[in-house]
Amino acid sequence: MERYGSDTEGDEQERPLLHRGAEDKLQKAPACCSARYMLAFLSSFGFFVVYFLRVNLSVAMVDMLNTTHQTSPNHSGSVCPPHTSSPPPKHNHTAGVYNWDSETQGWILGSFFYGYILTQIPGGYLAGRFGPKWLMGFGVLGTAVFTLLTPTAADLGASYLIAVRVLEGIGEGVTFPAMYTMWAAWAPPLERSRLLTITYIGAQLGTVVCLPLSGQICFYLDWTYVFYIFGAVGLVWFILWSFLVFNSPNTHPRISERERLYITNSLKNELSTSAGYIPWGSIVTSMPLWAIVVAHFSYNWTFYTLLTLLPTYMNDILGFSIKQNGLLGQVADYLRESCLYPTILVRKVFSIIGMIGPAAFLVAAGYTGCNYILAVMSASGFNINHLDIAPSYAGILLGVTNTFATIPGMVGPVIARDLTKHNTIEEWQTVFYIAAAINLFGALFFNAFGKGTVQPWAVHTSYSHGD
Repeated sequence: MERYGSDTEGDEQERPLLHRGAEDKLQKAPACCSARYMLAFLSSFGFFVVYFLRVNLSVAMVDMLNTTHQTSPNHSGSVCPPHTSSPPPKHNHTAGVYNWDSETQGWILGSFFYGYILTQIPGGYLAGRFGPKWLMGFGVLGTAVFTLLTPTAADLGASYLIAVRVLEGIGEGVTFPAMYTMWAAWAPPLERSRLLTITYIGAQLGTVVCLPLSGQICFYLDWTYVFYIFGAVGLVWFILWSFLVFNSPNTHPRISERERLYITNSLKNELSTSAGYIPWGSIVTSMPLWAIVVAHFSYNWTFYTLLTLLPTYMNDILGFSIKQNGLLGQVADYLRESCLYPTILVRKVFSIIGMIGPAAFLVAAGYTGCNYILAVMSASGFNINHLDIAPSYAGILLGVTNTFATIPGMVGPVIARDLTKHNTIEEWQTVFYIAAAINLFGALFFNAFGKGTVQPWAVHTSYSHGD
């Protein structure tokens, strides 16, 4: 069976081979109203929804617990004094609350990642084999449906809620590999950073917006509406995705001929011509890939520390209610296209800034004392590198790196809970130090071994943006 992205349809005449800078000589299709930027914004909305659906439980959990039974002899209230800005009166809510101990809470919060890790590599393979559009679409749709079922599962018991979260993870696990496979067919090399930044800024926005918005929904309605509202938004996105997105420029019925030729010609020398063949041996022994694996694992350790544990730190230590949080990204393509900086230099500089920066802020978070304003920040730059080194297999490579990068979400909260048994500031400083050290190591490793050229095993004729 032929890979979905093979260029067979509507492409009878041979197109010219590209050299360094030849893309500039192509008739560059304008960005305004283009199919590729429509894909970028719609996929950004998709990842906005994906992270809404992933993060909402962390916030809703505060209202789902029966706090009258949560008093601990070691800890009464937050370490820091409460903020005395006359909080609004508590609304009457009818949603149920549950007597889950901290261990059960940890299993519930971490269960998503046990499903998520299962579909990373299969997601990349299936997207390359059958096309990413419906894999991405049904992945988000399934997650949205199970999100709508979350309140019912919680009423049935913690084990049912854990099962639902695992199923949500399985659905979301295919989204990133599918989207990388999609961009391998859609993103001109010198627009990659721009297009992928638009796409993945949705994930950051989803996290930033979800935290305070979920808090408001919990307060003014009740925690069940967090899942009903976000699940419904996921259904709306699926309808838009179904009608407006296509697997490749050659299968898009409304793309202009100018844009189609611009995209396909610019990718001519980057995509593998071997249908259905995956060079697994070369993939698993590729040092540039392992550089991405280490960077991805390290970055996610920091990210999941911020995502799953910082709200707990802010609530338990800083005495801070769930209502405020923060964001960034997009000079990379300008540096490559206009200033002619080598791809790998841009990737490494952005990774250094994006990984060491959060590491420093994690350490600072442990020393902010009770100054809660200084407690949140994050960014990245290595994760586009999959498309630089092997665009034809970008979905599979993302599946490989994201498999390793999911491990922090599974073990990070467990380790942190074990290190913060007494909920002291000193214990939390240890958690932040560990995350910062891991992030720093990942940044240094990637800058030592990362590459910016298409690897020889990824295409018959290697093509470079400059190494």
